[in-house]
Amino acid sequence: MGHNHSHGVGSHAGGRHRWRLAVSFALVGSYFFVELAYGLISGSLALLSDAGHMAADVVALGAALVATRIATRPDTTGRRTYGSYRAEVFASLLSVLLMMGVAVYVVFEAVRRIGATAEVSSGPMLVVGAIGLAVNVVALLLLRAGASESLNVKGAYLEVVADTAGSVGVIAAGWLVAATGQAVWDTVIALAIGLFVAVRAVALGREVFAVLGQHAPSGMDPVAVSGDLADLDGVEQVHDLHLWTLTSGMNVATAHLVTTDRADGHTVLDEARDLLRDRYGVAHATLQVEPASHTGCERVGW
Repeated sequence: MGHNHSHGVGSHAGGRHRWRLAVSFALVGSYFFVELAYGLISGSLALLSDAGHMAADVVALGAALVATRIATRPDTTGRRTYGSYRAEVFASLLSVLLMMGVAVYVVFEAVRRIGATAEVSSGPMLVVGAIGLAVNVVALLLLRAGASESLNVKGAYLEVVADTAGSVGVIAAGWLVAATGQAVWDTVIALAIGLFVAVRAVALGREVFAVLGQHAPSGMDPVAVSGDLADLDGVEQVHDLHLWTLTSGMNVATAHLVTTDRADGHTVLDEARDLLRDRYGVAHATLQVEPASHTGCERVGW
């Protein structure tokens, strides 16, 4: 008798927060063109770098929206046995690449401008920076609730965090240029923004590659999991334990449980499943219960 595991939007972290992505996308996308125009008018590298962040935000938020739609779409091919949930992880990877690209460009341009004479208008910097900060704060408040649950939303959230820092930098640069009359402050602030964005991108990138590399989920010790399974009544040995994250909020496990001669396989299976779900948050576990007399697993060479 077969059974079905269904993962709908209700159980999917990215799907639950899709509306937050949609509203943030509309806000940031609308404001990007304003900032780009005034960045070109004012000649401010800090303002242009922030517009670059905004452009990255628009792409990242759009990709995140598309990814949540793909992730919750039913498979019609019959070949995607885990669905399309990994689309969200790839969207997060795109956010990392965009953030690194913007950071490298801003740092390069800031270094190139050192020693050069630049005309920077501080008025538009202050006005546009202040409005951009307000837009980013609204987007941050929207995305913060989902950032702890979904790697996809977290990627978009960190994009907006970087852009918020950029808006603060634009305001600071505009004030310093107006107060001192020295355009060099625009370059200094832009360089600091670029380095800040690069650090955030590297941190997110490590999380993305941990998922793509199928590492054990953060905070989950495979040795401890194996020990807890081995402590169940009727379990003699645990081997071939694998733990990984399919996408945010979806941890997966497989394991072979060797039982004693008198153990009831159904009871062992139920208790192991409950332990993984309740103690470790693994809702999808594939467990093979086998008697001690079973052989053949050692033939697997990887």
